[in-house]
Amino acid sequence: MILECKSLAKAYSGSPALLGIDLQIGSGHIVGLLGPNGSGKTTLIKLAAGLLSPDSGTILVQGNPVGPASKSLVSYLPDHAYLDGHRKVREAIGFFHDFYTDFEPDRAYGMLEKLSIDPNQKLKALSKGTKEKVQLILAMSRRAKLYLLDEPIAGVDPAARDYILQTILSNYDESASILISTHLISDIENILDEVVFLQNGKIHTHASVDLLRQESHKSIDALFREVFQCSGN
Repeated sequence: MILECKSLAKAYSGSPALLGIDLQIGSGHIVGLLGPNGSGKTTLIKLAAGLLSPDSGTILVQGNPVGPASKSLVSYLPDHAYLDGHRKVREAIGFFHDFYTDFEPDRAYGMLEKLSIDPNQKLKALSKGTKEKVQLILAMSRRAKLYLLDEPIAGVDPAARDYILQTILSNYDESASILISTHLISDIENILDEVVFLQNGKIHTHASVDLLRQESHKSIDALFREVFQCSGN
């Protein structure tokens, strides 16, 4: 089991973000974490990454409580720019290589080349979409056990999305798992094995993509729209 959450709860200033989440994600799965704004997606990802502490409940990464051991297994991509704009892309790669023992610079440079990104450019000179590509490349160049990707294709132009998704598919080990939060469901649903629908801090649905399609005779995108339109979100 790569990720286990038991009765996981988190609130901000008394306002609940997650309410007793029970979730298990096995190895070798790509899981879509889907829900309307305010449903708790980013909170759950930050808890798994060790950036937040739960108010109650437990969260384990490959059996490890959140801490140094779990963080060494997790590659986290936030939904915002976080790299120092004055650094060159090459310097960011060097920083990751120094900081993470499982980081593979050759993989990073190979992906940069395929996306025609100059490693000698400063990050502040790049467009928003190109910065997001660089951040995704850095995250996927680690040999992690759990990849937490928060809106990985939100700022990427449609022409590059297929390559980005192929990059995600081809750059993680079969024993690892990926948790992807996104609003662009139709763009990613073909790479997903499972989906988790979050609603008001609770799990509404957790099931395999194939099963949901068979039962509903709908795409995941259409099913999501139906579920959350009916729920008033």
